[in-house]
Amino acid sequence: MLKSIKVRDYMTRHLVTFRSDTDLFTAINHLLEHRISGAPVVDSQGHLIGMLSEGDCLRGILSGAYYEATGGCVSTYMTTDVETVGPDADVIELSQRFLSGRRGRLPVIENGRLVGQVSRHDVLRAVKEFAQHDPGHVASRA
Repeated sequence: MLKSIKVRDYMTRHLVTFRSDTDLFTAINHLLEHRISGAPVVDSQGHLIGMLSEGDCLRGILSGAYYEATGGCVSTYMTTDVETVGPDADVIELSQRFLSGRRGRLPVIENGRLVGQVSRHDVLRAVKEFAQHDPGHVASRA
């Protein structure tokens, strides 16, 4: 059994975030510039109020093209029902959530504020580092 590995030790802390009044095309430019598929939307106090994904942006562009009114604010297109995780959550338990759901990353919330994000990539990194430092782990040799 793996020891408890906390989300806070592997989460990404420096995130691209948006405000609800951010222009949709400005948000799209940031997603493309930073090569990310989505970002949290926060209020002025850093509380998570939604997530904006590439899919949300595509829906916004397509619906805008249909109605001949492209653009608008992030708040119109963001997802507001967001699954989150706390910084003291166990990474191994989190991996079960990733396997049973379709999310590839989750915002990390502490005391009501966004403090980071943890992804499947972060979980893999945590398990790999633990396995490499575990004296009971025997690496296969070619």
